[in-house]
Amino acid sequence: MCNYLCYTTGMNLAGLHHVTMITGDAQQNVRFYADLLGLRFVKKTVNFDAPDAYHLYFGDEQGTPGSILTWFEFAGAQRGRAGIGMIHTLQLGVASEASLDFWEQRLSAGGYESRRGDKSLRFEDYDGLGLELVVAELGNPPLRAQHPEIPAEHAILGVEGARAYSEYAHVEERMLTDVLGFAYEGDGVYLLDGSERRFRWAYDQAPDTRPVPGAGTVHHIAWATPDDEQLGWQQRIRESGGYVTGVKDRDYFLSIYFREPRGVLFEIATLSPGFAVDEDPEHLGEELRLPKQHEHLRSHLEATLRPVENPRRVAA
Repeated sequence: MCNYLCYTTGMNLAGLHHVTMITGDAQQNVRFYADLLGLRFVKKTVNFDAPDAYHLYFGDEQGTPGSILTWFEFAGAQRGRAGIGMIHTLQLGVASEASLDFWEQRLSAGGYESRRGDKSLRFEDYDGLGLELVVAELGNPPLRAQHPEIPAEHAILGVEGARAYSEYAHVEERMLTDVLGFAYEGDGVYLLDGSERRFRWAYDQAPDTRPVPGAGTVHHIAWATPDDEQLGWQQRIRESGGYVTGVKDRDYFLSIYFREPRGVLFEIATLSPGFAVDEDPEHLGEELRLPKQHEHLRSHLEATLRPVENPRRVAA
């Protein structure tokens, strides 16, 4: 499904890498995503550009690209509101409609309302972020985390899709198709047929209300690339007329950033070195790990950041 530009250059995005959101409460973030949803808390670090703020990562057992959801914590941040140029819903895969039954009951027991749809279950997290569990039908390899209260057959399998607001939702976005290699399926829906995983992207008509960044909103979405193709993507985006940043070292991957024409902040991140580069894979997310450039701030940060416990470490 990759268009002709991908074939002529030999490049193809691998799939989704991660999605990053904003929260006002790091410990509540861990309780919801690691305890209730059963994802693995794979990294506790800080924001590269604002080291006084946590950056928390969740995913499958290895922190595999395609499973990763991350949050910047700005303590006490007011709830935001998705609007034009922003992602409003993340779609997480599960195995079956029986899994949707399981999650409907688990969310209710945890105090969260949900709405059943056609092979889907919609709900919001504690910050108001829109989430949707969908029966996974894209053929992606399952990316599960282990949780004592969640049977493996009902565990979340990875991130399957995302929906954003646009003023011209049903007009084909050529940046996606001609530059990044998405296939347009019509009615605002696109499919990225990546070399590792597939991902469904869609635009919905933007509401009349003004967007408000804040807790419960999406900061950016990152696509995965083989390491040796990142500079090729940077060049292609520049040649298409887009503004793209230089390469930034994020310790666990290298990143470039740009805004697609509808306003959503995109990142293209490398597949390596991964989250085990500075921690034992058996103990991911248990200690505060700092970017190399901020290691000199450790004593200050350990004294000022509110403690956040990894539930696996507490259980052990």
